[in-house]
Amino acid sequence: MKEYDVIVIGGSAAGIPAAITVRRHYPDKNVLIIRKEKQVSIPCGIPYIYGTVGSPDKNLIPDAVLEKNKIELMINEVNAINRQEKSIALNNGEIFFYKKLILATGSKPIVPSLSGVNLENVFSVKKDVDYLSGILNRLTKAKDLVIIGGGFIGVEFAEECNKNREINVTIVEMLPYCLNVAYDQDACEVAETQLKEQGIKVLTNERVVEIKGEQRVKSVKLESGKEIKADMVILGIGAQPNVDLAEKSGLDVDTFSGGIIVDKFMMTSDNNIFACGDCTCKSSFFTQKSPKLMLASIATTEARIAGANVFGLNRENPGTIGAFSTVLNNMAFAVAGLTEEVATELGYSIIKGEISGPNRHPGGMPGMMNLTVKLIFNKETKIIIGGQLFGAYNAGEMINVVSACIQSKMTAEQIALFQTATHPALTASPIAYHLVNAAEMAIKSTK
Repeated sequence: MKEYDVIVIGGSAAGIPAAITVRRHYPDKNVLIIRKEKQVSIPCGIPYIYGTVGSPDKNLIPDAVLEKNKIELMINEVNAINRQEKSIALNNGEIFFYKKLILATGSKPIVPSLSGVNLENVFSVKKDVDYLSGILNRLTKAKDLVIIGGGFIGVEFAEECNKNREINVTIVEMLPYCLNVAYDQDACEVAETQLKEQGIKVLTNERVVEIKGEQRVKSVKLESGKEIKADMVILGIGAQPNVDLAEKSGLDVDTFSGGIIVDKFMMTSDNNIFACGDCTCKSSFFTQKSPKLMLASIATTEARIAGANVFGLNRENPGTIGAFSTVLNNMAFAVAGLTEEVATELGYSIIKGEISGPNRHPGGMPGMMNLTVKLIFNKETKIIIGGQLFGAYNAGEMINVVSACIQSKMTAEQIALFQTATHPALTASPIAYHLVNAAEMAIKSTK
């Protein structure tokens, strides 16, 4: 019976950085990661297995990073936590003792209670390499693919599955637009145009009521009465926290989000157990509510907080901002913080600044693409609360700057006076730098 200073359960986007952070902050402590998967997929890269990357084997988190940081790895499954003894029990009967425990058990796909959901060729998006390989094998023979859900998972799967294949791809989304949870209408409309230009059918304001077939799926029936031919279905409607082990051990779980309740230090209701990533309950940066956000970027931030705090409370979670990005038809879409719609629902009086222009100067420079930037501010305080970008690829990095501005509670005036590094081959002109000018436009709207 071996004792470890820290045992991390789960070895993906939260578990790995949590363990590495422990080693960095407490180099004298021994750390063990226990995970049930032999190989771990890069979560955000899963849709790209089916097009750009081409194989689950090319979308793996390497274990070398653990060896480099002197972190032990065990492939097994934990089936019980004894909080009184501070021990865990594995499926093979082994018992390990811990001083501190970090739960990074992730999430599992939401599978709706639809008739036909268990038919052959109906798949959810599991983070399991063999399962994902099975989807790829079936996809090579599919002619009519229906993707249920038009969020990030749905649109990315649609585009990747559509690449270099003779296949009919249809997205069914119950909201008015694809990506409607993350973006305002203007960006959603542009995103849908990019999907349709590739021959992908988009059905919005539609709800699937039945998946039809005998042994194998043959069609999908919608609430409107429409029936869509389908020999393959992918369920892309989201995920839910994997809290089975936490509940079994008596840790507090949030009834709304379903996640493990943690404080600002990522400590659970047991002060010897921390949790991070998709399995935890989030706290909004803007409100006291618990947003149902699951992103690898959030998981790694929480992991660095949890890992730093196991033997001393050093870091606090500022709250979840929510920063997203994706690419459709070679056009980037990125968002951070609140959309106009959500800000208004939360009772904010807002001002906004929007600017569109080339991301190089002059416009004839190689690599030039148009970029649209919209920044949203609290009208009372002029503090930035959200931003949306679409167009050029540098939106993917610029949205991180927007997120940093939100976290730092910068005002429109401060962003307008942003000191920027610009170069003709790399950025927009300093005269027309997007973030600065968007802030200036917001200030102008108040004059």
